[in-house]
Amino acid sequence: MEKDLRQQKTTIIKIALFGPESTGKTTLAKQLADYYETEWVPEFARDYLQEKWEENKHICVADDMMPIAYGQTALENERLKKAKKYLFCDTNLMVTKVFSEIYYGFCDPLLNEAALNHEYDLVFLTDIDVPWEKDDIRDTPNGRETVFSVFKQTLIDTKKPFITLSGDKETRLEKAITIVNNLTIAKEKGFSSSDFIQIYERGIPFENILKQLEIFDNGIAKSNLVSPATIGNGILSLSETDFQEKASFFDNQKEKLKIKKFVPASGAATRMYKFLTAFLNDFDIKKETINAYINRINDKELAIFIVGMEKFPFFTAVDKKLREIYPDFESLDRDYKNYYFIKLLLSPDYYNSANKPKAVLPFHQYKTHIANPIEEHLNECIHYATSEKVSNLHFTVSEIHQNLFYKGVDEVIEKIEEPSGVKINIGYSYQSKSTDSITIDENNKLVKDKNDNLIFRPGGHGALIENLNNLDADVIFIKNIDNVIQNHIEQTTLYKKALAGVLVEMQQKVFSYLKAIDQNEIKENHVEEIVLFLKEKLNIEMSNDFNKFTFENKIYKIKEILNRPIRVCGMVKNEGEPGGGPFWVMNDKGVISLQIVETSQVDLTNKKQQTILAESTHFNPVDLVCGIKNYKNEKFNLLQFVDQNTGFIVEKSVDGKAVKNYELPGLWNGSMANWLTVFVAVPLITFNPVKTVNDLLKAAHQPQ
Repeated sequence: MEKDLRQQKTTIIKIALFGPESTGKTTLAKQLADYYETEWVPEFARDYLQEKWEENKHICVADDMMPIAYGQTALENERLKKAKKYLFCDTNLMVTKVFSEIYYGFCDPLLNEAALNHEYDLVFLTDIDVPWEKDDIRDTPNGRETVFSVFKQTLIDTKKPFITLSGDKETRLEKAITIVNNLTIAKEKGFSSSDFIQIYERGIPFENILKQLEIFDNGIAKSNLVSPATIGNGILSLSETDFQEKASFFDNQKEKLKIKKFVPASGAATRMYKFLTAFLNDFDIKKETINAYINRINDKELAIFIVGMEKFPFFTAVDKKLREIYPDFESLDRDYKNYYFIKLLLSPDYYNSANKPKAVLPFHQYKTHIANPIEEHLNECIHYATSEKVSNLHFTVSEIHQNLFYKGVDEVIEKIEEPSGVKINIGYSYQSKSTDSITIDENNKLVKDKNDNLIFRPGGHGALIENLNNLDADVIFIKNIDNVIQNHIEQTTLYKKALAGVLVEMQQKVFSYLKAIDQNEIKENHVEEIVLFLKEKLNIEMSNDFNKFTFENKIYKIKEILNRPIRVCGMVKNEGEPGGGPFWVMNDKGVISLQIVETSQVDLTNKKQQTILAESTHFNPVDLVCGIKNYKNEKFNLLQFVDQNTGFIVEKSVDGKAVKNYELPGLWNGSMANWLTVFVAVPLITFNPVKTVNDLLKAAHQPQ
């Protein structure tokens, strides 16, 4: 036998099966070779040791390790010559190395070096969830967990690209084929095995990565605005009496409904304090005054912050702490007082405000205490999202902030539940890492960190459509974490209930039509009534050729349109706040529908589009009420109603260099593009977001 441990170089994709004895390596290697019509490499040690046993009943000893290593290498190189595109190795030298270390307490340096140097495009670590099968050369079924952990740790320590395969042989084969196919595409696209593993471990379907790359190459088409949605033209206007009636209708219906409030709250308050962070980074108190800094960069936000400082709900606490830290604080120059105040507010060692979620920050000063958004949302929840004395609230949170939410809820929940007699059930979910985006540079090349790992970024708030999809409720109220106000709970409750009343009323009508269709109760003369309902209540007009359809095709089309999730969105008058607004939009198939569109989705180089944008009269306050079940009381798969062509390419910075990421279609933009939609005008009092800390100085956030 030739004593050579070197692998032959190749462009063939080599997959190694790696794991303890009796974990299905041979079975899977054969299956994969058959599927891809190529070669597989058997385990040399099996024949070698079987022959040794049959000759004189001798078992494996330490001196057998090197002959096995030489034989395995030769066998792999031999099969490689016949392989077509793929080679599947039942075992490799790393297995021999691990067994040598486990059973004999050492590994020959030549074997160790070769095992480390041998390369495979991917290693499948075979799990121990299959029955142990006895034969002449297998040792013992005992201690499989320990042996498996050693195998796994070896791959981790040696930084080999591996994926664990579990399940029965059919499940493993199915998983393995999918992985191998995707790995092949990844290699063709220039991804390394390490890149591929990182994507896989994040749970990102590789087809999503391919779509992201395509989007980076081709860009994203801008929305085609037809006209702004206005009162009487896409936006429903209700009188105060109407609001009362809709709210009462909801109150009469709600005991039959499972109700939930959904609050996106996963982001940190970084943007809220952006201008203060910039000030601390750029300002040198020894070289200029704060006033000079404000004039130098025209920082109006900083000027407002300083003038209104004493009105912030956190002022007293920060001021008290400053006096503890600086005993001579009172005698300091005003600039130093203001500078130290801002520094303490943002300092990671003290308040760390910019790195905390908005949910736990002090927002409102009451006579008896200071309330944060968690408390305000719990209080709102019992007022309009309650059925049979139970209120359900769901926060989407960042994993690193989970404990802050637990603490925030624990501090206030009893004082809200007890006087109201309402039990509040609170659920949490994280934004799935499987919705993250890769990062590319200005040349569309992958961006990696100093450890050569891919840089991923969250896929934006549109990723939360998956969180919403996992909820089980008949009516879901959606409201952003920062859109809370001080006092006026009765008024905001009225409008939220009214929106829910519109939803339930609309839902009941839609469901009645769909049930009638299922029961063959719809006749020719009913079609005109439904078409009118679609036009007048849901702002949907049938295509010009609808009247040419057969009766059966008309019914099919009507059912297709009606059988969708429903959203009722509150709209306030546009007073210059940044964000999306309601528009009539034409998609690439020529269908016009009501959509919420962000400014970034509009082609501002097109004068006509710019004019339509400027003519917008209303703004989306992210005040939604949704129905996510169908007429059979089954949950819709909300992912089927997303317009995938309405995502965003966003520019960020990594180590001072411009990079790009893809963000998914916004939760209330493209992610709900194909829902049934009703826009309702609501008063400005319903919309008071805190986008910057200075928004806390507005009347809606100040004591009455």
